[in-house]
Parts: sequence; C-alpha cells; structure tokens
Amino acid sequence: MKSFVAIAATVALAAQSASAHYIFQALAKGTSKGVVYEYVRRNTNYNSPVVDLSSKDLRCNVGGATGGNTSTLELNAGDPFTFTLDTAVYHQGPVSLYMSRAPGAAVDYDGSGDWFKINDWAPVFNGGAASWTMKDNYSFTIPKCIPSGEYLLRIQSLAIHNPGATPQWYVGCGQVKVSGGGSATPSPTAKIPGAFKATDPGYTANIYTNFHSYTVPGPAVFKC
Repeated sequence: MKSFVAIAATVALAAQSASAHYIFQALAKGTSKGVVYEYVRRNTNYNSPVVDLSSKDLRCNVGGATGGNTSTLELNAGDPFTFTLDTAVYHQGPVSLYMSRAPGAAVDYDGSGDWFKINDWAPVFNGGAASWTMKDNYSFTIPKCIPSGEYLLRIQSLAIHNPGATPQWYVGCGQVKVSGGGSATPSPTAKIPGAFKATDPGYTANIYTNFHSYTVPGPAVFKC
C-alpha cells in the first residue's frame, strides 16, 4: 500500500511539473494571437525546457534547427509583432527577444551566426519585492534601423524559480522577412550557445533571498 501511495505521489508530482511548463508556439503581426506553428518552428520536446548551456537546442529549441514547413512572416522595420504561448509563463525569470540574420532564406538557417538582443522583460523592484512579466503573450517591434532581409526572431524565458537547481530555458524561434530596413550594424552580438554562462549572476541568482537587483544574462540590448 505504501508503495502504491509513493508511486501515485510521484506520478502526481510529475504531472504537476509538466503542467507548469509552456511553449512559445505562435507569432503574428501586430497584437494578433497568430496560428500555432505557422511562423514558429515546431519543437519536438513537447513543453520540456532546454537545460544544457552547451546545446545547440538553446537556439531554437529541440527540433528547431531548420524551418521544415514553417512559413516566414513578412514585416516592415518598425512593425509590431506578438509571440503567443499555449499557457502563460509560469516560472519566474526574465524573458528576452533576439534576432539573427540568415545568410539566405530563414527557413534554411540553423542560427549558427551572430545574435543580437532587442528586448528584455526584466524584474521590476518595488518596496523590496520583485515582479516579473509572466503572461501568455509578448509584444514588441522590429527595430527600424536593422537591414532588410530574413531573420530568425527568437524568444526565450529563463526560469530561475528553483535556486540551486539547473535553470530552465523555454525557447521558440519565428521566421521573419524584414523590409524597409536601415543600414545599422546591430551590436553587441553573441553566439548561441556561448552567450550564457553558468557563472552569470543572472543565471545563479536566488530570487528569494536578498534579491534587490538583477542583470539579465546575455549581451546588452541593441537599440537603434
């Protein structure tokens, strides 16, 4: 009987853990919800996170190395866009947006080139407490000054809710074709993997003890 209870408890805990996970699965122009996996590369690990800092899966998730049947969303520089999840972000941690220009068609690009960051949703500190942007959609705009071309548009949620355990990365990549762009050279840039290190303060932070400031891992945000 005790064995049965223990097994049942383990199964319940696993189910609860899985239900707390989430997937970035849609991308659309403006603030629309978008069609699931129309412009976002389909991952093959359901809603499980990536946890290996040296893995190429950090780029576009497991199964996202190429576009397959994914379409490419046409946007103008300066246009707003929205990523939508299957359920709201559940774990505390920053959410960030990255872009990487494809040498050709985005659908064929594996993300091995340079990445630049265009936004961080970092914690807001008020009265000794931190609040995180945890929701089921994230909207931003394509920088007006970046060159026209096809890009991978990457969103990540770094879950640091369990200090002492390995942080979790929830990642999705959309494919976009940018028109009407400028001539800026985005910087700083970083490779993925390589942009994040196990020694980064934002990776090892304990959000429950003496948590009064925070630096999001990765390069600084590029601004036009």
